[in-house]
Amino acid sequence: MIDINSLKDYKHIHMIGIGGISMSGIAELLHHWKFTVTGSDSTASEITKKLTENGIPVAIGHDFDNIYKANIVVYSAAIRQDDPELIEARKLNIPIIERKEFLGEITKLFENTICVSGTHGKTTTTSMISSCFLDANFDPTIQVGAVLKEINGNYRVGNSGNFILEACEYSESFLKFHPKAEVILNIDNDHLDYFKTFENIKKAFIKYVKLLPDDGLLILNADDPNCLDLKKYVNCKIVTYSINNPKANFIAKNITFDSNGFARFEVYHNNNFLGEFKLSVAGYHSVLDSLACISLCFHNDVPVAHIKNALLKFTGANRRMEYKGTFHGASVFDDYGHHPTEIESIYKAILNKEFNESWVVFQPHTYSRTKNLLNDFAKSLINYDHIIITDIYAAREENIYNISAVDLVNKIKENGKHAIYISDFNEIVNYLKARVKPKDIILTQGAGTITQIGSMLIS
Repeated sequence: MIDINSLKDYKHIHMIGIGGISMSGIAELLHHWKFTVTGSDSTASEITKKLTENGIPVAIGHDFDNIYKANIVVYSAAIRQDDPELIEARKLNIPIIERKEFLGEITKLFENTICVSGTHGKTTTTSMISSCFLDANFDPTIQVGAVLKEINGNYRVGNSGNFILEACEYSESFLKFHPKAEVILNIDNDHLDYFKTFENIKKAFIKYVKLLPDDGLLILNADDPNCLDLKKYVNCKIVTYSINNPKANFIAKNITFDSNGFARFEVYHNNNFLGEFKLSVAGYHSVLDSLACISLCFHNDVPVAHIKNALLKFTGANRRMEYKGTFHGASVFDDYGHHPTEIESIYKAILNKEFNESWVVFQPHTYSRTKNLLNDFAKSLINYDHIIITDIYAAREENIYNISAVDLVNKIKENGKHAIYISDFNEIVNYLKARVKPKDIILTQGAGTITQIGSMLIS
């Protein structure tokens, strides 16, 4: 069960940046456990509105009264060290802790903390596992990096010892957690602004798997050699899954796709037929994500019937190849993918659908990623019939890399494909209005504000 005694001294917890997707989930969890929780954020949002409605006071801007009352202050990574509330807390000698450290302390409280990691597919796989646990009435606590329809948000507060958590590798934040089980989906070249080299990424995952206790569980993608290499660093139970590796414990065979691109396939566990599974999300990559889910759930005693049912009902997390509607007779989808591997996976998923011509509107995410992976981005995008590139979404960065969206357009042209640069979203919509034909497919892709275009198109 859940033992919150280690937090008992923190009767009033103040959270700076409470509107963040992870911070809000932590706030609701603490509120459920009867702690007094207050928060602040620079801007109002649907998340801050929901927190307030649920009895958690949120100040937009700063309210030092909350600092004066607090026993501890938790802040998100987005908060600068010269934030006025942080400065005031230091003056008052109030304990200060960053979100990932505090969340790590919370993971200690659960008997079965399940961390889902990997460069790609974390949100979808975390959502799939959560859906299976919910279908089986396992009453989990959940934190996921997107809105999940099954829980009407990005978090759920349960009363069991199960905590299902999306665990990100960026800045090695997952090293602060205390997992009983880890799912590692893949290890790819990303976040080089922090890691600098791919070898450093692999070293981070080695340190991560070493966190597992000897009675823990490690689920690995046997189609990824970098994942398989982690086996030698742990003493716990190891379970592998695959589409192509016949030595894996869980294998998908006889994969077929319907006209929506949804897969049907057979799963074999240690060469014994486990059952036929049907998905309601598109793409080959979704089959791999579901295999990771099946492997984890099977070893957590989730009945196979519940796994099948939950996966069939699961229609995807928010912004994961999300169907937005139709525009001029064309289907509009929105996707969070912001890495070349993710772009390629989504294009392959689209190929299983029925359409005439394909359109992609891509917003690169961070200057460093665009600079480091420029040629890979170009190669991943040239499969589309029509390519529109808009400005780079800066996120946490300043442009010290001398890179722009036009550089990506030029690189695409060097690879033999036409692409255009349009900065203004209204101009993008007008450009599409003049050219898109019925039965085309339109994809807006990126981790920033590009998601707005889908709604603009179908309005």
